Amino acid sequence: MSATRLFSRRQALRVGAYGLGLGLGALHRPLTAWADAPSRPTTHPERILVVVELSGGNDGLNTVVPYGDDRYYQLRPTLGIPAKSLRTIDEHFGFHPALFGFERLYRDGKLAVVHGCGYDKPILSHFSSMGFWHTGIPHTGEKLGWLGRLADALDPQVSRNYLVNIATAQSLAVRSRHHSPLVFYDPESFSRKGVYQQQPVFQRLSQGRATPNASLAFLNGLVENATHSAAFVRQAWADYDSPVDYGARSAGLGLDLRKVAALINADMPTRLYYVSYAGNVFDTHVHQLDLHARLLTYSADALRAFIDDLGRIGRGKDVTVMVFTEFGRRVPENASKGTDHGTATPVFVLGDRVRGGLYGSPPSLTELDDGNLRYTTDFRRVYATLIEEWLGYAEPAALLRGEFETFGMFA
Repeated sequence: MSATRLFSRRQALRVGAYGLGLGLGALHRPLTAWADAPSRPTTHPERILVVVELSGGNDGLNTVVPYGDDRYYQLRPTLGIPAKSLRTIDEHFGFHPALFGFERLYRDGKLAVVHGCGYDKPILSHFSSMGFWHTGIPHTGEKLGWLGRLADALDPQVSRNYLVNIATAQSLAVRSRHHSPLVFYDPESFSRKGVYQQQPVFQRLSQGRATPNASLAFLNGLVENATHSAAFVRQAWADYDSPVDYGARSAGLGLDLRKVAALINADMPTRLYYVSYAGNVFDTHVHQLDLHARLLTYSADALRAFIDDLGRIGRGKDVTVMVFTEFGRRVPENASKGTDHGTATPVFVLGDRVRGGLYGSPPSLTELDDGNLRYTTDFRRVYATLIEEWLGYAEPAALLRGEFETFGMFA
């Protein structure tokens, strides 16, 4: 059977685009109720955004602790962090004692804390709530990720490797109509994968022969891009040598951020990176104190190291990081010395150009909704700020399907 008869476009997907080192975002053309956002030139084409997901629902109240409110200690008699041990921000708030990395960034004016982020009619399901944050359009069934739509708007030419997702599987956040996110986890072994029977197909496709078959030509280009990208990632990682300590022996989030630093150092043309803590590790229903402290230490140390490393390679002013979780935790502690799924939670934005400080209004600890915080900041205000102020795209409303006031967060 000839190569031109081997594949339709749909059959090509069965070979496994993930095996080619690319995500499936651009291979899907889902119908949505919204037109594509208009493409506009941006004022900051050199800037990079890194999004970090803390999966599982981080306890925001024990991360940025409202120690100045007695109600906090009344509702958390066991889990409340003593005021004397906190890393004080002001007369009302302090960082968890494990957040040395955040305290340092905050003192240097490089960390912004956005209070009370959430959305209307909050959902306490990990999957559903994370999906709302991934798409940036709650309660709609949107099929594309907010970063995927952003990539389409910023780069209508569909540049290679504009969007990178460091993970074992592609996130909905990077699903795009036109871009194929580069998805990988282990840079040393990153290459085309597949079962034994698929290898002859990959070898044939990678030869890049001219063909009148549009579907086969599409797949030829996909394989060629994947081959080039995989080689670039492997070389960038092999060449990267940093003295900066990312903490926890550079595992987990620290290792992933080190990979991002390596690619930035190698001048990969990526403008949007997405990394996440694997698994719902922040889902601290039971015996929260010790586990949460360790997770916060690992996260803050890795993020602080990443900012330091970017400065070391001369790219600190080009990169901003956003850190989020799908929801916070209930205000009252539970009977298992943990906290259950909640609602509003802080979002963190960090980088050399960030105007550090506290943004938004803190949620009330007395006016609760069945034990949950009432959100005070629509999380899309943070997205709009990053889209417009940081990346220079003037029409965030077209991407987020609504008008959201920005914060004036960048110098």
